[in-house]
Amino acid sequence: MNRRHLFKLAGGLPLMSTAYAQGTPFRRNRPGDPAWPSTAQWEDLNGRVGGQLSRVQSPLDACRTAPTGPECETLFPRLKNPWYIGDTPGLTQTSGWADAWTSSPSAYCVAARNAQDVAAAVNFAREHRLRLVVKGGGHSYQGTSCAPDSLLVWTRQMNGVEFQGSFVPQGCSTPPQPALSIGAGAVWLHAYSAAAKAGRYVQGGGCLTVGVAGLIQSGGFGSFSKRFGLAAAGLLEAEVVTADGSVRIANACTNPDLFWGLKGGGGGSLGVVTRLTLRTHPLPESVGAMFGSVKASSDAAFRRLIERFMGFYRESLFNPHWGEQVRFRRDNTMAISMVFEGLDRDAAEAVWQPFLSWIAAQGGDYTWSEPSVLVALPAKYLWDPAFLKNNAPHLVLNDDRPGASADNIFWSSNLGEAGWFLHAYQSTWMPASLLDDQRRGQLVDALFASSRHWQMSLHFNKGLAGAPPDEIAAARDTATNPAAVEAFALAISAAEGPPAFPGIAGHEPDLAKAHAAARNVTAAMGELRKLVPQPGAYVSESNYFEADWQQAFWGANYPRLRTVKQKYDPEGLFFVHHGVGSEAWSADGFSRRS
Repeated sequence: MNRRHLFKLAGGLPLMSTAYAQGTPFRRNRPGDPAWPSTAQWEDLNGRVGGQLSRVQSPLDACRTAPTGPECETLFPRLKNPWYIGDTPGLTQTSGWADAWTSSPSAYCVAARNAQDVAAAVNFAREHRLRLVVKGGGHSYQGTSCAPDSLLVWTRQMNGVEFQGSFVPQGCSTPPQPALSIGAGAVWLHAYSAAAKAGRYVQGGGCLTVGVAGLIQSGGFGSFSKRFGLAAAGLLEAEVVTADGSVRIANACTNPDLFWGLKGGGGGSLGVVTRLTLRTHPLPESVGAMFGSVKASSDAAFRRLIERFMGFYRESLFNPHWGEQVRFRRDNTMAISMVFEGLDRDAAEAVWQPFLSWIAAQGGDYTWSEPSVLVALPAKYLWDPAFLKNNAPHLVLNDDRPGASADNIFWSSNLGEAGWFLHAYQSTWMPASLLDDQRRGQLVDALFASSRHWQMSLHFNKGLAGAPPDEIAAARDTATNPAAVEAFALAISAAEGPPAFPGIAGHEPDLAKAHAAARNVTAAMGELRKLVPQPGAYVSESNYFEADWQQAFWGANYPRLRTVKQKYDPEGLFFVHHGVGSEAWSADGFSRRS
């Protein structure tokens, strides 16, 4: 080898430490790899983000070193507090999924304060070939907001909410409208409260501690979606950092293709959203709910109950006023958790009277295992923590950490989801045509058959059939599977256990129980999927193991999403499980498939 060739080889060595030779499959770096950033390089990033970089330590480390110690003993009760989980970068709201994933902290975290911090982190991850993870609320059932050996962009501090009375998207000439501008780290409680104080309503999610940005990117359904439509359809403008580190504005007039993709294309696939502006609606005068559980005395009586209720739903509840769910259980119980808007108490009671009278007329065939209760209140108080704690304390739970804000509340009905370990979770949109007289019998038979295997719930607010025409049209202009527009409900069957982590003594997953439950959930959902030739599933509430996930999550919209992905992230910097373009990567997102 001559001297000239030696110098050329030596000059190429630094390059070879950070890039693979031509023809070698692309692989992201992990700690311990030669090209993993040096201490000096991490310190440089820390300087660029104003000292917001830190190593991520899992609270579970205390349990690994001292399983019976006081720190470990106090940790697991805290994992039932979603506010604590949300404020801890090493945790996620779901602790894992059997045979799928386990919540694992990133190596480093940038606690971003603004879009410039996010851009610095994105550039660093791209330059050093790092696995990048984005977390706001951290509620992903699929584990998309965590990954070991990664750099975490944590948007929790970007939680400002501002009401704008006359908003016009940048570059547009549309009439001004009342809107809410929200930081990517805000949760829906804060968004609802700010809108209500201005006499407005913003369409978001039902769970108060879910992050705003993640829900919008996943499509987003809330309790009142039958009236106000898909949350993503309310997006007017987004500020987003794309894979090249650019801070872009996306709306109907500026980067409209990216704007469309952000509306339901799945969180974490196209960029890091840093701010959103959402349209608002006049605040309804009143809202309320109907609760109760009816138990049938026999299988035959339970099938008749399902038949009568589905007829009643088609006649009286299949309209914009009513949302939420009913659950059909294996013990022949139907649990009712329905909400309404735009009706006063008397009007709501009148709607339910025929169904309640029918149950009463059936003699001993049915009993109320939980009495029917109908409540109503002015909508302006629905997200007022002080009002709820004083007047409906059973509906909410508090952030019980010392010094926590008194406004940190969450629905008591969401307690089970805090820190849970999923055994199975599946969903299927149910076409509205199944409510027709000629097909409703098939639907009833399938619901009854599914309930023999496992609990099945119908979430009526997560199907948009029956919503106002303008909201239907707005939902069609999103990336969400069009099946959602044609569905009267989203059917969900799931199983879960308490927070669990492999290797943590006394808190390990019960895999035998999980596997048995998963088989039952699959059997239950299989009964309904017989009625749906090409079933769609809601990306945020779906099976981790969904086989044809591109079709299930996005239907005919997926090719267009791939085009947007290729334009704004051609190298695949942004990876999430079953996200747009993820089929090009290994399951852990570290190696590009050859």
